[in-house]
Amino acid sequence: MTSLDRIDAYWRAANYLSVGQIYLLDNPLLTEPLRPEHIKPRLLGHWGTTPGLNFCFAHLNRVIAERDQDMIYIAGPGHGGPAAVAHAWLEGTYSDRYPEVSQDADGMRRLFRQFSFPGGIPSHVAPEVPGSMHEGGELGYSLAHAFGAAFDNPGLVVACVVGDGEAETGPLAASWHSNKFLDPARDGVVLPILHLNGYKIANPTVLARIPEEDLVKLMEGYGYRPHVVAGDDPAQMHALMARTLDTVFEQITDYREGRDGRLPMIVLRTPKGWTGPKTVDGLPVEGTWRSHQVPLSAVRDNDEHRAMLEEWMRSYRPQELFDADGRPVPEVLGTVPEGGRRMSANAHVNGGEVLRPLVLPDFRKYAVQVDKPAGGSSEPTKVLGAWLREVIEANPRTFRLMGPDETASNRLSAVFEATDRAWNAQVLPTDEHLGAGGRVMEVLSEHLCQGWLEGYLLTGRHGLFNCYEAFIHIVDAMFNQHAKWLQSSKKIPWRRPVASLNYLLSSHVWRQDHNGFSHQDPGFLDVVVNKKASVVRVYLPPDANTLLSTADHCLRSRDYVNVIVAGKQPVLDLMSMEEAVAHCTRGLGVLEWACTDAGAEPDVVLACAGDVPTLETLAAAALLREHLPELRVRVVNVVDLMRLQPASEHPHGMSDAEFDTLFTADKPIIFNFHGYPWLIHRLTYRRNGHDNLHVRGYKEEGTTTTPFDMAMLNDIDRYHLVMDVIDRVPHLAGRTAHLRQRMVDARLRARAHTREFGEDPAEIRDWSWPY
Repeated sequence: MTSLDRIDAYWRAANYLSVGQIYLLDNPLLTEPLRPEHIKPRLLGHWGTTPGLNFCFAHLNRVIAERDQDMIYIAGPGHGGPAAVAHAWLEGTYSDRYPEVSQDADGMRRLFRQFSFPGGIPSHVAPEVPGSMHEGGELGYSLAHAFGAAFDNPGLVVACVVGDGEAETGPLAASWHSNKFLDPARDGVVLPILHLNGYKIANPTVLARIPEEDLVKLMEGYGYRPHVVAGDDPAQMHALMARTLDTVFEQITDYREGRDGRLPMIVLRTPKGWTGPKTVDGLPVEGTWRSHQVPLSAVRDNDEHRAMLEEWMRSYRPQELFDADGRPVPEVLGTVPEGGRRMSANAHVNGGEVLRPLVLPDFRKYAVQVDKPAGGSSEPTKVLGAWLREVIEANPRTFRLMGPDETASNRLSAVFEATDRAWNAQVLPTDEHLGAGGRVMEVLSEHLCQGWLEGYLLTGRHGLFNCYEAFIHIVDAMFNQHAKWLQSSKKIPWRRPVASLNYLLSSHVWRQDHNGFSHQDPGFLDVVVNKKASVVRVYLPPDANTLLSTADHCLRSRDYVNVIVAGKQPVLDLMSMEEAVAHCTRGLGVLEWACTDAGAEPDVVLACAGDVPTLETLAAAALLREHLPELRVRVVNVVDLMRLQPASEHPHGMSDAEFDTLFTADKPIIFNFHGYPWLIHRLTYRRNGHDNLHVRGYKEEGTTTTPFDMAMLNDIDRYHLVMDVIDRVPHLAGRTAHLRQRMVDARLRARAHTREFGEDPAEIRDWSWPY
């Protein structure tokens, strides 16, 4: 048997297993005619893209085995789940991970039954599938994930099958430019395989309908060396694909050795639903959109359809592929690599197996000196940037900083003292900090930054994504998918923990006064908190020292999504480093120096989360101390937002007794919050004192104005907080009318000043704690 014969046998076996997963409950080897009870009652799955994926897997296995090539795959056509599962089972990895799904007839029956079945596995490529590191439920991210996996992985080839439906998405269209950020000397190689089968769910695909000459020019314009493999005759296609892959890997050698700066790629054109039913009920199926999901939909109840299914499955000649016990025959496995070279067993796709802890410098070395609480100010992200510079120096192969052209804008410029921006395209004399091998990844696409970082993390490395707060929403859906991946992975014993996905959101809502309404949106926190408590963490450090402590904690963590919101503009230095570490460890606490309750029960609690809300809360506390010195005020700052939830809802949550001790069960609580007010209500609605809780936050009032006017527009300013206290502390009613009016007048004066002079009054702009 020739090599091509063995590839064809593997392909037929994978196709047979894929069809069986979609349709069968029993009779996996067709040892008897199909009967209704052998068929699943609900037929779920996607056949259309599956034979093309199986074709790629069969041929890539041959290359791996012959060249001892370290290779993984990314399956962009997400609902090609049957192919990925069949591949893992044929390679033996599935049975290694799930011994009950053995590589025999009984295991095959279990393999078929579990697919898209209650209590089983999803119909798309998912964490449960050995060899996967790409969630196939949402399209558009495969190529970005592939490049993320290739960064800092010299010797690795990431074969990325891009579906032609997926190729119509914005993130995928941008991802072709990732080749400009790949360094042949330090990174691995991505092999894109653009799989054109012509159709999406019910429509043709764009790239399949443009002239082939134009498509080739498009890919050449992106900087690739395209090779076209097209046809429908299996024998001819096997020969053509094998020759093409040999050429491609010779070109990959040229690329790695610097002889050609272009990556090769393959345009694979095959019929949708290849080798499946050609017509059903008089309508064409193979090569049309009708093969996208389940080509034969009434198999249990329709004798004719059931006969067609049996004919279809027998067309793969299973008796040649599996022995009497259901085990794949040696000819099927003749090109399967061994051990860790199997794509379904490669350690890179179970990133925790190759993960090494970061070497983290002592963040305390970068502490801001605080002689008096709230007496001076610092730029938190600028302070953090100096620490990140040392993180990059200490981890030159395992840490990258991602950002959509905002690293300098977010005041992290110190990192450029240690590294350049990764760049493998033209460099002009006027450019700065561009070079191959740079540890900072900047491209004006939040999608690419997110995709690269996900691929980087899931293959066992570490990173941080810094972004303007308002525009992180662009990756809401990508965050959702990654959080779901982590949640599912935690339930799978063989999945090893990976480094957390860390967001640093700066240029935030309260200091986007100059850019205006479009840049003012703190709502990503609401999206994050929707996810399971086992996965998400949200931190709002109020000053530079708490940001350093928080960042160190997040970079050490595993299997979380950590969101840090911190300002780049000067904010008050509230705590010494020792105090900051203790405060962050607790997650929240009383700012004793700002309180007037003197250890007694307070009349009111002023709570805050976020740097600007904390500033305004402290200023309000100072006004209350000045004008109502007899009022007992407690000031509480929250760094870890999840501490507000009950312990039963989140691992970081507080008991009711602890919450009542800190916030009281019956006193007014005025909570000044960085984001939308209802998020605090969501987190605390079960608490005893919730009826006494009044939250101020962003209420979708914004414009181009001054920082303090932004606060006033949303009623989080110091004067309005004093008014809130007057309105909600019962014994103040009727005797503080004069003070309340003074607060109203102070707001009016501040606004008038901004309208006349274009800046906030000096006593507000330069305010510090006066006591």
